[in-house]
Formats: sequence, C-alpha cells, structure tokens
Amino acid sequence: MRLPFLFAVGAALLAQAPPQTKPPDELPSITVDVDVVSILASVRDKRGALVPNLQKDDFTILEEGKSQSIKYFTKETDLPLTIGLLVDVSGSQRNLIDIERNAASQFFSQVLRKKDEAFLISFGEETELLQDYTGSARLLSQGLNQLRESSGVGGISPGPVPTMGDPRGTVLYDAIYLAASEKLKTEVGRKVIVVITDGVDQGSRMTRNQAIESAQKADAVIYSIDYYDPGAYGRFGIGFGGGGGEAELHKMSDETGGHVYRVDRSHPLDQVFRELQDEMRSQYSIGYTPTNGLKDGSYRHLDVKLANKDLKAQARKGYYAVKPESR
Repeated sequence: MRLPFLFAVGAALLAQAPPQTKPPDELPSITVDVDVVSILASVRDKRGALVPNLQKDDFTILEEGKSQSIKYFTKETDLPLTIGLLVDVSGSQRNLIDIERNAASQFFSQVLRKKDEAFLISFGEETELLQDYTGSARLLSQGLNQLRESSGVGGISPGPVPTMGDPRGTVLYDAIYLAASEKLKTEVGRKVIVVITDGVDQGSRMTRNQAIESAQKADAVIYSIDYYDPGAYGRFGIGFGGGGGEAELHKMSDETGGHVYRVDRSHPLDQVFRELQDEMRSQYSIGYTPTNGLKDGSYRHLDVKLANKDLKAQARKGYYAVKPESR
C-alpha cells in the first residue's frame, strides 16, 4: 500500500520561498550541542582509495581562514545512519527502474545495521514517500517494489506537491529540499541523502541552491548516483554525454561533503552501492567549538586540511551559525 507523501508544510514553502541570492556551500555535520560544530569527513589518496587510519593530529580545521581547536575526534565506522534514498522515476529513467529496484534492495540488506534507519522517496512529476523510517530491509524492499514511472504533465496534478502551470517532469530539487527539511532536519546523528538520477531537473519550484541549503541546514550529506539511459535522449544523448545533469550533481554533493558516483558498463549500479556503503562506514567525526561563538545566522566557510598533502578530505564547505531547533 502506498503511503502519501505528507508534505503540506513543504508544499507551502515551495510555493512561497524567495529565491536565494547567495549560493550555499556546506559540509556534512552533526550537531553535538549549541557550542560545537561537528564535521563528517572522508579522506582519499591520489588513487581515490579511502584512507581509514588517520589520527586527530592529521587534521586541521579552518573556519573563515582561522584555525580551530579540535575538541572531539572519532573514527565513526559504526555511527548510526539515517538514509534517505531518492529514486528518479521520470520518463527518462523508465528503462532503469527494475535495475534500481534490485540494486537498492540489495544495498539496504547489506548496509542497514542495528539503530540504522532509512526511508524511500520516488520523484518524477511529483514526490512520493514509498516507505517511511524503518530499520527493516524487508519493508524497504516492499517500498522499492512500488517504484513506477511518473512522467511530467501540464496543469494541476493530484500529487502531494501540487503542479500549477508549467510541465513538471523531474522535480529533483524539490525532492531533495523536502527530504531534508521535512524528513531529516529534526533527526540526530549521521544523515545521508542518496539520490539516483540523471541530474536533469524539470519543473521544480526550488532552485538547486535552495536544495543545497536545505540539506546543509539539516546536516545531511548528498551522495549522487549519476545514472542515465542514453536511449531516452535520442541517438547521441544530451550533449553526447547522457542526461546532462552531472555538473548539477557535483555541485550538490561537493557543497554538502558527499560524492558523485557514475554508473556505466564498467561500473554497474550494484558496485556503486558497495562503494557507497564502504564510504559511509569510513568517515571521521571531528568536532570543535568555534572561536566565533555568535549564532547570528551567517554562513561560515570551512576548510578541512590534512598534514599529508597527498591526501584529500571530502567534507562540507561551511555551515550556518544558527541555534539548533528543539528536537
């Protein structure tokens, strides 16, 4: 039985939210208390392999260019996860849905551990919650069985995010915004949005930057799986490169401290899910008390540096200095 996506507040926000003038940048974090900024970071070597054995002294945190004293440091390979899986079911993805369903089901059966939870959202011309929070891989698999094509139409749709006027084919930014602001913002711990899509948005009321900001304010990391069907875009695909939305996916993932995985013949979806699982279990949790303690709502740029210059940290690029909402 399908669960309606109860996004009344989110829908109102989509209709009323003003455009953002400043592109947000941010990194994955978990709020420990009002005085501590917590960052989740992954580290890779020159070959792109994850590096899981670093220590506190290997890291330097800069906020607005000023070095910060690291207060907490742990290797969070088993820190509980909250995962939101967003699956593109627009017309351009119709031939991929069965593959996505099977690979995602296997992913959930392998990645979910005690205290982990996940929810499942499909998006095309509208967003729909197919499975709410659960730690059951079986229930998530049942939700995946409900994945159906949702092609864009004009006029007013009966979906939970109303459509008025312009055709809505793939509301990617709306789906991320709603998942972050309605599902993840009040949760605690590590929060991850995994989105399977070709990266093309058509008809969202929210902008890409608003989607990024919503994820940042929810302390959620966006992992993008760039998966497209070349046949859906004609003989040569968009720009001879498939879906054409890869740059947008990189922007959303880079700003929130995530990563973009590209699916192709030599890198199938099930392999991508295995790599994603490894990454989510190979992160460092770093906490510090900012030297600037004002909670004025401003955006603070972050830079995570490593003593070994051959290594690269993957972490969000900043945070908003606001008091956490009551849980």
